[in-house]
Amino acid sequence: MSAATTPGKTPYYYVPAPSRHPVMAAIGLFFVILGASQWINGHGWGMYSLFGGLALWALVLKQWFGDAIGESEGGLYSDRIDVSFRWSMGWFIFSEVMFFAAFFGALYWARVFSVPSLGGLENSLLWPDFKAIWPSTAPGFTASPAGTVEAFSTIGPWPLPTLNTALLLTSGVTLTIAHHALIAGNRARTIGFMWVTVLLGLTFLFVQGFEYAHAYKDLNLKLSSGIFGSTFFMLTGFHGFHVCVGMLMLLFITLRLHKGHFTADRHFGFEGAAWYWHFVDVVWLGLYVVVYWM
Repeated sequence: MSAATTPGKTPYYYVPAPSRHPVMAAIGLFFVILGASQWINGHGWGMYSLFGGLALWALVLKQWFGDAIGESEGGLYSDRIDVSFRWSMGWFIFSEVMFFAAFFGALYWARVFSVPSLGGLENSLLWPDFKAIWPSTAPGFTASPAGTVEAFSTIGPWPLPTLNTALLLTSGVTLTIAHHALIAGNRARTIGFMWVTVLLGLTFLFVQGFEYAHAYKDLNLKLSSGIFGSTFFMLTGFHGFHVCVGMLMLLFITLRLHKGHFTADRHFGFEGAAWYWHFVDVVWLGLYVVVYWM
């Protein structure tokens, strides 16, 4: 049951009542995983399971976040809850740092150790025609002796990746301006720059979608294009997913600002979304240098 609360007074530490939301979210994710696994194995019904699970999951999150927003606006969250949220968001972003570190590590290991090792003298009997080159393709041949990897071209830093870098860096600036405007009590300025930030994030996703279409259609660069294709699409694809999530977070924060939520001294919902967005910006800078330049 909820912690006892004196009417009109913030509780020492608010404990919500038992909720159906965790179980329902788990059920939705179960159908997502089930559907995805069956769909990629040729079972048509998997598509319906996947999208049905996503719809259920999205509905649960809407209700769950709505309850949390209602509790916050109802004055049930004390300073101790605020500290708890800050620690939780900090650890969540740390887990995301480790997530991307694993993929950056895979790219580094493949490029510096695995590919050169396969082209070494000790493997020459097993792979006499293997070419220890990066990004596993060169004019006239690929690094695949069996021909399982088709020839492809890589994507350089200009123009699309550089354009996306400019978009994300600009969005970080507009978000910071919005934050300072909120602290100053200028809600109209905050809302205006938040909408600009959301549009910049959405534009980034459209540019990345165009880049992917160009890679598949014109460059023959695919997820199956050897270790380079795998790491390229895993890193940029997961980053694009995080941009999408961050853009949605900023969108919902902007809609809450329209409703009059947040004050100059209490706005962790805004700050948490801003932390996440700046994290996404930093990860992209690493991707821009390591994937497109090096």
